[in-house]
Amino acid sequence: MRIRGAVGLLLGLLCAVEAAKVNKHKPWIETTYHGIVTENDDKVLLDPPLIALDKDAPLRYAESFEVTFTKEGEICGFRIHGQNVPFEAVVLDKSTGEGVIRAKDKLDCELQKEHTFTIQAYDCGEGPEGDNMKKSHKATVHIRVNDVNEYSPVFKEKSYKTTVIEGKKYDSILKVEAVDADCSFQFSQICSYEIVTPDVPFSIDKDGNIKNTEKLNYSKDRMYKLTVTAYDCGKNRASEDVLVKINIKPTCKPSWQGFNKRIEYEPGTGSLALFPSMHLETCEEPITSIQASIMLETNHIGKGCDRDTYSEKSLHKLCGASTGTVELLPAPSTSANWTVGLPTDNGHDSDQVFEFNGTQAIKVPEGVVSTTLKEPFTISVWMRHGPGSREKETILCNSDKTEMNRHHYSLYVHNCRLVLLLRQEPTESENYKPAEFHWKLDQVCDKEWHHYVLNIEFPAVTLFVDGATFEPFLVTEDYPLHASKIETQLTIGACWQDLSGHDNDTETLSEPLTGGSARMTQYFRGNLAGLMIRSGKLENKKVIDCLYTCKEGLDVQLPEEVASAVKVEFNPNQSSLSLEGDDIESFEKVMQHISYLNSRQFPTPGIRHLRVTTTVKCFNEETCISVPDSEGYVMVLQPEEPKISLSGIDHFARGAAEFESTEGVTLFPELRIVSTITREVEVEAETETEGEDDPTVQETVVSEEIMHNLDTCEVTVVGDDLNGDHESLEVDLAQIQQRTLEMSSSNVGMVITGVNTMANYEQVLHLIRYRNWHTEALFDRKFKLVCSELNGRYISNDFKVEVNVIHTANPMDHANNAMVQPQFINQVQHASVDLSGHNLMNTHQASVVPSAATIVIVVCVSFLVFMIILGVFRIRAAHQSTMRDQESGKENEMDWDDSALTITVNPMETYEDQHSSEEEGDEEEEESEDGEEEDDITSAESDSSEDEGGEQEDQQGSSRQQQLEWDDSTLNY
Repeated sequence: MRIRGAVGLLLGLLCAVEAAKVNKHKPWIETTYHGIVTENDDKVLLDPPLIALDKDAPLRYAESFEVTFTKEGEICGFRIHGQNVPFEAVVLDKSTGEGVIRAKDKLDCELQKEHTFTIQAYDCGEGPEGDNMKKSHKATVHIRVNDVNEYSPVFKEKSYKTTVIEGKKYDSILKVEAVDADCSFQFSQICSYEIVTPDVPFSIDKDGNIKNTEKLNYSKDRMYKLTVTAYDCGKNRASEDVLVKINIKPTCKPSWQGFNKRIEYEPGTGSLALFPSMHLETCEEPITSIQASIMLETNHIGKGCDRDTYSEKSLHKLCGASTGTVELLPAPSTSANWTVGLPTDNGHDSDQVFEFNGTQAIKVPEGVVSTTLKEPFTISVWMRHGPGSREKETILCNSDKTEMNRHHYSLYVHNCRLVLLLRQEPTESENYKPAEFHWKLDQVCDKEWHHYVLNIEFPAVTLFVDGATFEPFLVTEDYPLHASKIETQLTIGACWQDLSGHDNDTETLSEPLTGGSARMTQYFRGNLAGLMIRSGKLENKKVIDCLYTCKEGLDVQLPEEVASAVKVEFNPNQSSLSLEGDDIESFEKVMQHISYLNSRQFPTPGIRHLRVTTTVKCFNEETCISVPDSEGYVMVLQPEEPKISLSGIDHFARGAAEFESTEGVTLFPELRIVSTITREVEVEAETETEGEDDPTVQETVVSEEIMHNLDTCEVTVVGDDLNGDHESLEVDLAQIQQRTLEMSSSNVGMVITGVNTMANYEQVLHLIRYRNWHTEALFDRKFKLVCSELNGRYISNDFKVEVNVIHTANPMDHANNAMVQPQFINQVQHASVDLSGHNLMNTHQASVVPSAATIVIVVCVSFLVFMIILGVFRIRAAHQSTMRDQESGKENEMDWDDSALTITVNPMETYEDQHSSEEEGDEEEEESEDGEEEDDITSAESDSSEDEGGEQEDQQGSSRQQQLEWDDSTLNY
């Protein structure tokens, strides 16, 4: 029984084992798994763990039994489903079904942060090869890749730049931003920013917003440079810091921008743009209209601006005024000297401006202006006056010279009024007619230069001030003056009155007249210039405008596209202009085309102040913003000054007969007037260095001839004044008038005036002749010529001319000549003299006619023969000694040939001249000292004797004495 029981048990077990080998069940796993893996690791932590179960595995009944698992109950593997899944599942224990998931390659969170796929478990199957394996269901696996802080923050921009306005505190000026390439929130998040630059008035928050910690000041710092860095939440610092530039802009103030305060103007370059890059800053205000005025301040230049500084008379001619104009305030000269001593306003580029301080006045000489002005007539004057005075201030006055003190006509200022007094002459009918004309003008007292022209066609009087017409506001009438034979006195700067006179209703001042007595009243205080009277004709508007118009001013050439958009207006002398428009862009274009122009050939150098005044209106037609004035200046550079050179023959001689002829002697026959300027220019010079050309720039001085006008040439006598009884300077007046020039002469010389070309002045100067119809005592005359331009602004050199008189010797004038034998006279004959290319007149050959006196003389010869012989030898010895002493130092300016000159020399006279003190009792010596011996002295010897110690003339005299040395070899004693 026991055997049978054991066998039965064994058979039962075997049957059980056989039954277990049948693979009836599928493996079982969870439906969902969640895993975490670090990107630098390959092991995935799953929740729940990866375990597969299979029911085919045998049960464990007791611990005492040893259980043997079959293949059908084991887990052979896991299979992952999905495309490009970077994971694999590995079985750790087949019997328990435990497994893991791990990464096949290095994971990159930045590329893929999460992975999802499915997984299945399968058992080992049945049969010898496990072909009949069972698969579990598919479970979903979610794996998140944990990040590693492997990247540093990087700023999105290479640099940051912004502009802020001074004086404001900003919540955020600008924002910097950095990014991190890490995939996780922790490591990709920028946790903080930091300003690395120390001590700057800025801060930055965690979001990268930069703001100022204090108000910024443009004058202190115009720009800040900040270095900023960033940190991620893993405390990694940015790989590169970033540069932040913050520009500080001044508080937005409406103003003109792009305006250069100093603008240089080079003379002769035409117009110069003043505001080429100017634009208006309106601070984004809506603008509806703009008004601007541009002023060029030239009041300090001459008479209010840059004008030609010719004499006022010349300017009248240049402007087309006809003849008849008389200048009452001329520049002091030899012919017009009544303004000498009157203070002038210097420093105004030779503008002839006279100053009257309330104590000076001048009297105009008689004959300059007719005492009875022909109607109609014109008075013009430049005046600067102010402030007003309660007393009358006389500009021009014609009053009685004695007794009555009546004012015939006058022009004066009283309480900022300009008054013209014009009394009727006694010859007129006894009617009540206008006598005083009053104009109340602001210009009279504004201390600025103004041009006044009064056209008087009685009873109508028209006043032009700076070219504008003004009618009198008050006219006072009066009866004509009473008839009298009292002469009148014309004065400037005050009114003349006789202290002994009656009807004196004017205040008498005690200030003395310059060079006169205290007979002046109503003194003027201010400046006057160009006071003119033109009788017989009125000045027309064209001439008046020409006299007033400046040679400098503003100009604008409007582009076609803006010509109609902006309204432009100029003042009369173009020193200011006004603009009006409603489009900013067009307005700015017009401003950019405004230019400065100076048409003078030689403008006045210096500063011209410039001012731009602007008014802006907005939609409400009110001034919404205030644009401050823009100020600058135009610097007119110094022009190249001309050098006026006079050249020609400066030393010549003529026979006395030419001086005495009606034609006289031409003083400047070959005169040449040349004007040049000298300027520095850059030139390229090539220098050879080791066979190669090396161009270099060098500065060189170049002299260039230019053409311009002259306005005065003055010939003056050097030495004694001309004696009107027997000498004069003459010129063809018809030739003068033909060239619209004027001439005045006096005993000191001649003055030619008028604006004309240098060529015309040359032609006129060639015509000036010197006459002397009493040349017995004349040996030489010296003259000086000076020419000038622009009323003395540019003056030529002093060209001096010396003319010598050659006297022809006549032996009949001396009784001693009778002692000389005819053979001697014929031997001493020379050719005519040629000086500096001018042939002198041949002297007449002397002849001796025998007479009864010859017998007496022959008797005396025997007595004097010893003295003559001794005298001849002493004379020759003296001549040779003089020649040797002066031969080395002589400068023969007049090296002329006297071979054709016939000169008769009396050796007795020469001897007696040297020994006059020893032979005072001789009759022949007395005759030679009676003044007749001068007839036989050569021109060269007379030069030497007349000169006051001049070394040059002495040398010339000795040279000519040597040339005129005579031969006495044929003399019969």
